[in-house]
Amino acid sequence: MKSIFSLFSLFFSILVLQAQEQVSCYFDSNKSELKKTEFQKLNDWIVINKDIKIVAINGFTDEDGTIGFNDTLAQKRVDFIYNSIKDKVKIREDFKTRSFGELHSQSEKKAENRKVTIYYIEAKDLAREDEILGIKKEETVILSKQKKQFPQSIIIQNPNGTESEFSLNVEFMQKIDEAQPGEKLKIDNLNFQINTFIIVNESRGKLYELLIVMQQNPELKIDIQGHLCCMPTDRMNLSTQRAKAVSQFLRMNGIENSRVTYQGFGSSNPIYPLPEKNEEERAANRRVEILIIQN
Repeated sequence: MKSIFSLFSLFFSILVLQAQEQVSCYFDSNKSELKKTEFQKLNDWIVINKDIKIVAINGFTDEDGTIGFNDTLAQKRVDFIYNSIKDKVKIREDFKTRSFGELHSQSEKKAENRKVTIYYIEAKDLAREDEILGIKKEETVILSKQKKQFPQSIIIQNPNGTESEFSLNVEFMQKIDEAQPGEKLKIDNLNFQINTFIIVNESRGKLYELLIVMQQNPELKIDIQGHLCCMPTDRMNLSTQRAKAVSQFLRMNGIENSRVTYQGFGSSNPIYPLPEKNEEERAANRRVEILIIQN
């Protein structure tokens, strides 16, 4: 049976019949247009129900005539009703039409079978439209990043053949792993020999904290940023050299160049204004930070 729109699925038909409001228009025998009185009733109904939404239109006939004739007649009746209301009330974009002809439960009164039934949702129920129609919205599930298990310590082979064990700050490693792009984190206790870019032995564990996170999180990209204290001018370009030293450590241990950049700011971005008042302020200004580029 053809229709100007796709046919109902059985499931959708049952929902419509059970859940929607409905109104019917009745036709004279073998007619596909409403007589004046019925057409006026339809227009009056539209005026009263301007804020509803049509979800389906079904057409029916009595048993007079052949099945083929009645199927065609039922479809013409559906088309007539649709064209009469389409510009006057809201209609679902995926609304359905169906012409049943005489293939439906017949009433003993033939006049009650010659009809088109409009199924609709009242304005007060439109907020529940999908729920009423049994349509499940696609849920967007945001999966939180699973916390990684980082080691609490690491044993490092020294150049002279001995081994050194360093405790690792697991909380800081997790912060790096979970940080959002644009977030900046200071690497605490990363110290250098005075006036050089050589990292003191006691701070080597801080380099491995960063390395381990980057090894376990291949999406992570960072910019390493060096800062100085005390001096208004970075004559030796020391802040850049210190940032570069951290970058080179990561690259020498297998981290791709594209994932690590570096730059130095001298003392142009101090936490405390220069000249600092005490060693605590100088230590805060003398720092290496990582800016999260991608995670």
